[in-house]
Order: sequence, then structure tokens, then C-alpha cells
Amino acid sequence: MSQTAIAALPARPKNSDLPPYLVDVYSWAYVDPVHVAWLDRDLTVRVLLFGNDRRLRRAYLDEIPAGSKLWQVAHVYGSLVRRVADKVGRGGRFLLTDVAPVQVAHGLGKLVDRPWAQVLVRDAAIWRCGTEFDRVGSFFLLHEVPDAEKRAVVERMLAALAPGGKALFLDYHRPAWWQPVGWLLRGVNALLEPFAYAMWQHEIWHFAPHPERFTWRKRTFFGGIYQLVVAERRVGPD
Repeated sequence: MSQTAIAALPARPKNSDLPPYLVDVYSWAYVDPVHVAWLDRDLTVRVLLFGNDRRLRRAYLDEIPAGSKLWQVAHVYGSLVRRVADKVGRGGRFLLTDVAPVQVAHGLGKLVDRPWAQVLVRDAAIWRCGTEFDRVGSFFLLHEVPDAEKRAVVERMLAALAPGGKALFLDYHRPAWWQPVGWLLRGVNALLEPFAYAMWQHEIWHFAPHPERFTWRKRTFFGGIYQLVVAERRVGPD
């Protein structure tokens, strides 16, 4: 990877090449290169997660062993992708994919000095990677895609796991009744996050085509606002 590779990517991809939901709902946040440049920082993540960014990032990183082969599904603003790549380390392999070329460009810029990392333009809802990973992770992705894409992304993530491998899903969750931030998020979801409410209605394994092939565990944070779900592929015949 090199700065030349970054420069070769289109600064403003054609909307026809992107999923319609990304253009119609999230273009301002993830497609417009000017907005992306302003938003791609740890402070943005800290504000959006009500100061829980370090705690959630630590819980995510704790599930990643050094030397593992990991697929990170979608670029994440701030320093997360660098931290994940560093946790994997030189003895492992880190693959980052995103459907938006501007996001891939930002990912390349963060990982250019980590030769064990690779960054590709791929739509995780339709891409079959053709390899097996020890870990596959998504960090606040599922709530931003329609339900059909949720099912497709979860299916692809689980299909990419080696026996004994783990898929990590860190995302929103139905808040406890007493959590006041939950009422604020109802308004935010109505205005800006039209696909997020499904995370309140369904467990993540609801979107898996064969959940019985995995062992599932869940941990919630901040009065139920957030969840980390780990799906471990069972060893042996499916």
C-alpha cells in the first residue's frame, strides 16, 4: 500500500456505484469527501457514543488475539482500524473492506505503514471473500443498513469464519426502560437512522441464516444502549 494507491482512488465516487440506501440516507456522513474529512476523528466517535467509545473499543479489541487473521467489515471513523490492525500485529493479517471508495481512501491513509494490512473496495452484502478468517468484525455497521442488507452482511461474515473462529458485532441494542438516552435515540433514529430500530426489535442472531451452527454470547453496555455479540463457529460438521 502507498500514498500513490490512495491518490488513485476517486475522490467522489459515482452514486450509481453505491448502494441506494447509502446515497439516499447517509451520503452526507459517508460519501461526501468534505464531510468525511471533518467527521473522521476520535472526537466524533466519542460524542456519538456518549463518551463510551474507549470502553466499547476495549471490549472489541479484547476479543482479537495477536497474530490472528481478521476481516474488518467497513471502515470506522477515528483510530479504531489502526488499533485493530496493531492488535493483529505483524504475525497476522488484517483486511479492511468498505463499499465507499472515499472510506477506503481514509482507511488506506491510516494503514499505509502496516504491511500486514490490506484495504479493498467491497460491498460486504454481496462479496464472497473466498477465504477463512479467525475473526470477522463489524463496529456499528448493522444499524445503518436495511434489514435485507443486515441479513446479507451477517451471512457473509459468518460464512467467512474458520472452524472455531468468531464474528464480532458491536452495535446498538434496545435500551433498558430507565435509560434516558434511549428516549433521545428514539428521536435521532426517527430523523437520521431509519434502519436502526430493527436492532431494538431483534437479536443479531435473528439475521443469521443458520444460527444453530454457532455459539452466541452477548454483553450489553450503558443501560442496554450498546451490545457486543460474539458468534463462534462450532468445530465439526455443520
